[in-house]
Amino acid sequence: MSIDNDDVVDIISLEADGKTVTLTVSDHLDWSHSDEHQRILQAKLNRYLAFVDSGELLERYPAARGLKVQFEVMLMNRPDRAGEAFLSRATEAFEKLGFVLKSRVFATSYDN
Repeated sequence: MSIDNDDVVDIISLEADGKTVTLTVSDHLDWSHSDEHQRILQAKLNRYLAFVDSGELLERYPAARGLKVQFEVMLMNRPDRAGEAFLSRATEAFEKLGFVLKSRVFATSYDN
């Protein structure tokens, strides 16, 4: 499971409310090459959307039928300004498609 493998959905989980399934991107990359990081993350998010739109989510996880679908990016490193702007645009794009996209820094270190 890794952001740089866009053929895989990293994590699929059911929220405690029992009404929402969350597809999570596990993002371990730093933001020292922000443009490249954004490109990789965009490819991964596009794959996640295709996973839902194609019906593959329901084929693999029939229990997700009828549930709200949301997306989350778990970041190991705090994004730079360009990364924050990218995530903001992505969140807006997901909202226009009727989805929620959340992002948060999971691990903290001296670099964050």
